[in-house]
Amino acid sequence: MTPEHIYWTKGKITSEQRELRSGHPGCIVWLTGLSASGKSTIATELERQLFNQGSQVCLLDGDNIRHGLCSDLGFSQTDRTENIRRIGEVAKLFASHGAICITAFISPYRTDRDLVRKIMPGGRFIEVFVNAPIEVCEARDPKGLYAKARSNEIKNFTGVSAPYEAPAHPELELRTDLLGPDECVVRILEYLAAFAEKSRAGGGRPTDFRD
Repeated sequence: MTPEHIYWTKGKITSEQRELRSGHPGCIVWLTGLSASGKSTIATELERQLFNQGSQVCLLDGDNIRHGLCSDLGFSQTDRTENIRRIGEVAKLFASHGAICITAFISPYRTDRDLVRKIMPGGRFIEVFVNAPIEVCEARDPKGLYAKARSNEIKNFTGVSAPYEAPAHPELELRTDLLGPDECVVRILEYLAAFAEKSRAGGGRPTDFRD
């Protein structure tokens, strides 16, 4: 709970003005899935293509965030929840400034992802389930993490010694055992284009970014 003596500072540039300049609504594209399902591969290519289109875009990647903002957190359920809470708040700030904020996190708990959805204006949280069977992820295992988890070198590893709760109703599901990275990126771009068109047709934007 925010203390009573803490107040929200209102800037002189609204989210609407920022979105008019960028030409698209601010939103979060939240990629979730098992380790080695393809999240980072898809996220980095999506960022590149959106940038090439002239979009205001940023990428928050799970490993990168744990080098700084969340370097004090471990991998217990409590720490994972706090990790996602912090990322959600940062991603919301980017979105409120008119950016498409891509996140690539395992984010294994459905309640944690739903909390991020709840702090965003309606439709601005786009959950993308990067779905590959664990057998496929283990066969890829580019960092050797599954092998270490199986030999008990890594504790609380999602899919092996810790749970993964798949999204119940994601905006997009990408079967990366059946689709290549480029096909996955195209599907997200198509969704974003339709979302932007719907936002324009609606004649405005939600006003609860608190700006």
